[in-house]
Amino acid sequence: MEIEEVRSIAESRSIAPGKLSKVALIRSIQSSEGNFDCFATAYGGECDQSGCSWREDCFEAAGQGGVS
Repeated sequence: MEIEEVRSIAESRSIAPGKLSKVALIRSIQSSEGNFDCFATAYGGECDQSGCSWREDCFEAAGQGGVS
């Protein structure tokens, strides 16, 4: 998912994106949804959050050390 789309989702949840990174924004969105704010921490392809909206992007970001 592109950063512009993540910013739009954040704004729709009353989260001011400011200069937050994609990872920080997604973690803020996860928290606002009542979920664990664990985006980009699924190292080794391990994650028990099967219903997470960010799952695919998470695995990709975790493979990059969580940097995006």
